[in-house]
Amino acid sequence: MTKFSVLILGSASAAPTLTRNQTAQLINIDEQYYLMDCGEGTQLRLREHKIKIQRINHIFISHLHGDHYLGLIGLIQTMHLLGRTSELTIYCPSNIQEIVEVNLRVSESHLKYPIVYKSVNPKKSELVYENDKLEVISIPLKHRIACSGYLFKEKPKPRRINPKAINAHNIPKYQINKIKLGGDYTAENGEFINNRRLTLDGLPSFSYAFCSDTKYFESIIPIIKDVDLLYHEATFTEEHADRASKTYHSTAKQAAKIAKKSNAKQLIIGHFSNRYPDLNVLLRESKTVFEKTKIAEEGKFFDVTFSK
Repeated sequence: MTKFSVLILGSASAAPTLTRNQTAQLINIDEQYYLMDCGEGTQLRLREHKIKIQRINHIFISHLHGDHYLGLIGLIQTMHLLGRTSELTIYCPSNIQEIVEVNLRVSESHLKYPIVYKSVNPKKSELVYENDKLEVISIPLKHRIACSGYLFKEKPKPRRINPKAINAHNIPKYQINKIKLGGDYTAENGEFINNRRLTLDGLPSFSYAFCSDTKYFESIIPIIKDVDLLYHEATFTEEHADRASKTYHSTAKQAAKIAKKSNAKQLIIGHFSNRYPDLNVLLRESKTVFEKTKIAEEGKFFDVTFSK
């Protein structure tokens, strides 16, 4: 089974507290690390969880409000000090390159490794990263400045060899790899055996959607439809719905509505205003609409594969 988990490194909005850091998450897909946002203190939380930061090769920034990227410069510098030489790629819907380079220039710093900057279009959904197993698709959000969420979606997995069928048809060993790659088999007597008779369905694929700072925005629903795990900001309760609308944020109830309408398997809410010392008030509100809601607690791992 695929390893696909999300580690919460920070869940506070605006300013950090003694118990909550600013937004950051580490996504682990088969031991490939992806950092989602990088609020202040992120590298300390990574150290706390014994994460080797040099294994992070891709950093996705949702937008350029400080609580989502102010930890980035420090992390970049630490990677340099620890001797990094491999390429780092940063994805962002705004000009993060200018911010990084001005910090390096004024501090007269020269990195030992290259940084590649990938611009994300905040007005449309597009493929921003791909490898042989994974696609990352941007999610246009509705915030006060350009802001994008990201959908991490595993590609369909290949079919698996069916040992019983292989034995029943006396398939020679040298043909197994061809069948693994989707090939059919023709026996010595001329019998044609379709690949599907010799294989089993592939293991299930999984998906995770990160929807950071945004007001209630139903346009994202087709993009995240049927997602296995959804993170959606829930800065306020319904009591402060007017405040949420004015600041382009969401309430816990609105996050739950998005989860329900998109048929998400499970919802994580985060980006909490500091006015709520007890986060259960947000959890209870979300559960009135979407029962499978959990809090983005600091240091908590979420297993994306739970649903299957």
